[in-house]
Amino acid sequence: MRHYLLQRAGLGLLVLWAAFTLSFVLLQVLPGDAVLIKFQNPDLGLSPQQIAEMRQAYGADSPLWQQYLHTLAAMLHGDFGYSVQAGVPVNELLTSNLPGTLRLALCGFLLATLLAFVLAALSRLPALRFLRNLLQSLPALFISVPTFWLGIALIQLFSFQLRWIPVINPSPWQGLILPIITVAVPISAPLAQILLRSIDEVSTRPFVAVARAKGASEHYVLWRHILRNAMLPVLTVAGLLLGELIAGALITETVFGLGGLGQLTQQAVNNQDVAVLQAVVMISALGFVVINLLVDLLMPLFDPRLQLLRGAT
Repeated sequence: MRHYLLQRAGLGLLVLWAAFTLSFVLLQVLPGDAVLIKFQNPDLGLSPQQIAEMRQAYGADSPLWQQYLHTLAAMLHGDFGYSVQAGVPVNELLTSNLPGTLRLALCGFLLATLLAFVLAALSRLPALRFLRNLLQSLPALFISVPTFWLGIALIQLFSFQLRWIPVINPSPWQGLILPIITVAVPISAPLAQILLRSIDEVSTRPFVAVARAKGASEHYVLWRHILRNAMLPVLTVAGLLLGELIAGALITETVFGLGGLGQLTQQAVNNQDVAVLQAVVMISALGFVVINLLVDLLMPLFDPRLQLLRGAT
């Protein structure tokens, strides 16, 4: 197990390095210069020599390979650099904006998981058998809806038409209701699809027939035998979707005007603040790596055979 964890951690570090290198190259080839955008403002009254000194202070005149090594070494020590536009360390911006994004992403993921299980449970009720095909088609409909369009539609319906949720000066939790629904609905789609198919596939296995032949109730068979084995593919996809949900939360925050990495990213793009953009990319990549590692650790809890396989490697 220790060897497996070291292997997975090594692959995670490789993914982080690749994400850093690719983002660094792409951000460097973008047209424009964050230092010039800020300090060439006529209102500041800076001379060309002073602007050149500012570029030198930020390391913008250094060769790219030096900037790459310096930025990589700083990030290995947890230092994401200095925001040119905000005039503060990037770590301070992340500290103030990251919690809001994580709260939105986690709440959205919990709601998406609940929606997926509700769809799967309804499809197995005898009284709703005729709705099975409809319920199975709903996830495909959900996933095809653009996040920004869904957010605008929810605002129009619940805020302007029904007037249930205020748009101006909502309470902290009122302001999160519509954003959580916006990020949860598309994510619930693939979870529901995979859970439905996995339940159908596990239900046909011999050990389920044996449990029913022994007189076990349908409720017991579903919770003790079917769902435990059906959770394996769902857990794998859930880890990927939770990481994707962080990226979806950025768009949702922009639509609803929430403070978080969404607005921070939008401002950094407008001002070409490379340090902030690189930090957001690395935070997202780190989220994917950590979440997938946690999924790998949780898988043996649902399937003990994986413990034997990993123990043998």
